[in-house]
Amino acid sequence: MGAAMGKSAGEGAASLPQGSVPSDSAEQPTDASKAAPKQRYGTVARQFFKFGLVGGTGVIVNLIVVIAARKMGLSLDTNEHDVFLNLLGTRWNIRYSHVYATLAFVVANIWNFQLNRSWTFRTEHRPNWFRQFFPFLFAGISSLIVSLIVITVLTNPTSPLALPESIFDDSTGLRNRFYWANLIGVLLGTPANFVINKLWTFRIKGNHREKIVLEP
Repeated sequence: MGAAMGKSAGEGAASLPQGSVPSDSAEQPTDASKAAPKQRYGTVARQFFKFGLVGGTGVIVNLIVVIAARKMGLSLDTNEHDVFLNLLGTRWNIRYSHVYATLAFVVANIWNFQLNRSWTFRTEHRPNWFRQFFPFLFAGISSLIVSLIVITVLTNPTSPLALPESIFDDSTGLRNRFYWANLIGVLLGTPANFVINKLWTFRIKGNHREKIVLEP
């Protein structure tokens, strides 16, 4: 009888397909699959937080360039509201405020790119610097367009959304309409900039799995 029980147990063990696992172990992949989305969401949240910190330093760089460019223009008797270029004889003009904002964007964009490349979206497999920079630059153009539109809307006296001149009378730096319009424009363009960079500039190409290098 003992031999029969041993044989029966042996047959039961032999009847298990090769490589099969006990039923409680089979639940582990399900748990892992549930944890995977949470891990991805956590990674994206950390990246957005870092992106925001980098963007904060970029805003400071942007403002420094804007202030320096404006002061240089004033030394040459050029006001930021003066017309830089008329658009094909229409009533629309490119003003020096747009030129200063574009210059500040380029400088801050290079600053942000290097910090995001080496910290926010740091991975094991990174393309060439220039191959990543130009997509980052083009992605940043979306935020630049938002910024230029905001500057135009908030500084144009005929705009219903123009900043009130009773408060922003350009008498000091803190009451300068252009400075505030530029700052608001930069902040409003940040979310779109993050999404485009996440999905395009710093995405992992080819067969490489994304491995974010986390700080200890």
